[in-house]
Amino acid sequence: MDSVISGEWIKTARHLSALDFSKLNMRLSTDRYISPEIQAREREKIWMKTWQVVGRADELPNAGDYKTYKIFDQSYIIVRGKDGVVRGFVNACRHRGNALCVGKGNNARFLCQYHLWSYGLDGKLIGVGRPDMVGPIDKSEHGLIEVPVDTALGFIFLNPDENAKPLAEFLGPQVLEGLAPYKLDEMTPVGMDVREALNCNWKVVMDAFAEGYHIIGVHPELLAVIDPEAGKAWHGFYGDHGMAYSPFEVKNAQGAGLEEQVEGIRSLPGTFPTVAEVLPRFEALIAARRDADGRLAFPEGVSVRILLQQATRDTLSAKGLDVSGLTDDQVSDNQGWFLFPNVFMTIRAGEATVIMSTPHPDGDPNRCIWHVTAYMWLPQPVRAQYRAELVEVREPGSYPYFLALQQDYDQMERQQKGLRNQALKTITLAREEVSIARFHGVLDRYLADGAPV
Repeated sequence: MDSVISGEWIKTARHLSALDFSKLNMRLSTDRYISPEIQAREREKIWMKTWQVVGRADELPNAGDYKTYKIFDQSYIIVRGKDGVVRGFVNACRHRGNALCVGKGNNARFLCQYHLWSYGLDGKLIGVGRPDMVGPIDKSEHGLIEVPVDTALGFIFLNPDENAKPLAEFLGPQVLEGLAPYKLDEMTPVGMDVREALNCNWKVVMDAFAEGYHIIGVHPELLAVIDPEAGKAWHGFYGDHGMAYSPFEVKNAQGAGLEEQVEGIRSLPGTFPTVAEVLPRFEALIAARRDADGRLAFPEGVSVRILLQQATRDTLSAKGLDVSGLTDDQVSDNQGWFLFPNVFMTIRAGEATVIMSTPHPDGDPNRCIWHVTAYMWLPQPVRAQYRAELVEVREPGSYPYFLALQQDYDQMERQQKGLRNQALKTITLAREEVSIARFHGVLDRYLADGAPV
């Protein structure tokens, strides 16, 4: 791949019509969503072996800042050391295995409350309670057990496998360079940062956000402004990961007149609130294209979509965001990125929504934890002011998600109920759901040394 400066790497994506469906399984067993045995295999072959997002790097700005991460019954500490390096450790004292931390905070050292063994931020054993009662001990052999931790795109990743390949190799250059121009590492959670237990399998969440086909049934409000036209999507498959996008434009743009298209853009904030930020500049660009009688007249090569792109670029540049590394299409179009195993994000210039799901700690394959965060690029001086605090939802259904997300929330739990019917052995994917098939193909490869899934 060439330099990311121009954003032209996006041309590596392929149109839906160019994909080889013969290599994809479009019929999936329902067992993968409900079987405790399959979830147990996923635990060992995927969750104990892959890099997974455990937080944002700016959550731990200072030496001693730490947080804990739990996957199933496995618990880890992620801490920023005095040298500025973020490290990860198994959350267990090397003496008798007592858990050291809960939640997040700041420590100069980690102290086990059981027998007062203490550890430095680098995991080394510093001291033990009542050395005279312990006897001779080699401190160098009793430090905390370290696990691989690294950062990329503003996120902290952890891998429970001590022999894991480097994070950069796992993500690959297409992911790292493809997302770099968006400045995701400079974005801040704004408006929503929510974690909640759902009554569905973790893969149901991943499937739900991997396709736009469900808009026609789940999000009828979107049909007023967006037409999910068949075959418009482009797909990029990069190692275990993938990306898909469709042009972001108003419904039936090609068949509508200029004034209708302008009205369509004006209506978008009802569905895409962040569009409101660029409307003032968009209106100014539109006004400049009216003749003395107020009629719109565009020269060849100018369209309402192009003016929306210019308005977006101008607005974000005025805020201080460098969008020079993005093409005009990338400025306006949402890209849907999937990072294996459990991160889905929609991203475009200045904003991103990140959805993650993990198996529920109790091991029930019919339950999971989802974490939804809305990010925006803001100038450095105001990021802390607008940063959203994490909300842990304790009472199911009590958090007021915006309409489209609430609709997905309800739909995913309904789907899980249907998947539990014993007579339903398989489900069939439509062509527009190719990203789901690709995801499950990668999943099956990780589980391939066991029985077929």
